[in-house]
Amino acid sequence: MNRSTFLEGSARTRAKGFNALADPARLAILGELRGGIRCVCELEAELGMASNLLSYHMRILREAGLVSGRRRGRRTEYQIEAKGFEALRRQVDALVPAGRRR
Repeated sequence: MNRSTFLEGSARTRAKGFNALADPARLAILGELRGGIRCVCELEAELGMASNLLSYHMRILREAGLVSGRRRGRRTEYQIEAKGFEALRRQVDALVPAGRRR
């Protein structure tokens, strides 16, 4: 496998998830979602974030597989996707040498 193929594949996929966690605003959003399903309007009010900025951050979190959204009438509700975090945990574990894992 040549270097560019590796970087385009697995490294880019890993970077997407880690990048999603690398912003304080997105961490605050995830903190709010820990309590369960939340409507965008609730997140806007709780975080004091403009709707366009919240939308931007939610897109990054969705594309990383860390949250999912669902329309319910006029409301969009979001929740944490445990599978996305499990995938990130596996990626971190894969970076740690086998003899150093707990």
